[in-house]
Amino acid sequence: MNFIWLFLIITSFIFAAVNGKMPDVVNAMLKASQSAVLIAFSLIGIMTFWLGIVNIAKVSGLMEIFSKLTAPFMRLIFKDVKNNSGAFSNITLNFSANALGLTNAATPFGIKAMQDLQNENNNKSVATNAMCTLLAMNTAGFQLVPASVLAILTASGAKNPTEIILPTLIVTSITFICAIIISKILERVF
Repeated sequence: MNFIWLFLIITSFIFAAVNGKMPDVVNAMLKASQSAVLIAFSLIGIMTFWLGIVNIAKVSGLMEIFSKLTAPFMRLIFKDVKNNSGAFSNITLNFSANALGLTNAATPFGIKAMQDLQNENNNKSVATNAMCTLLAMNTAGFQLVPASVLAILTASGAKNPTEIILPTLIVTSITFICAIIISKILERVF
């Protein structure tokens, strides 16, 4: 991949030099660098805000409450996981954090859930149905609040960054439902 990027950059410089467009290339590079720095600084502030919200959600118990609300739904999906197991608790926390757009908080719960599921696995060389379903669920990426995308849109100067919430909810709901359905169909086949 690095070779491809290097080839594109060198080819661009050669064509710019041959066509007398080097000043335009230099100006574009400087503008792009300036834009990148401005966006990065904007993102720092916005991401700091959202990470603060994540910590408040963790400390206040909001994620635990949301996790308890989603537990009945998760029991339908993960029937072969014991309700009182650490794996089930981590699965619900992982789903809750992802749904709230707190992907940085969701990752440790997802990893811990996989480890717990592997510990309960009788055949360590083959993933369990629950492990496959958890992977499909995380890949589908259901989100009620797409915090990272909102931060990027705000940093980029979007006039109404929140207008993506409803389309994101619809699309992530569809992908989540499809992922679970396909996972359950494949459970029966394999």
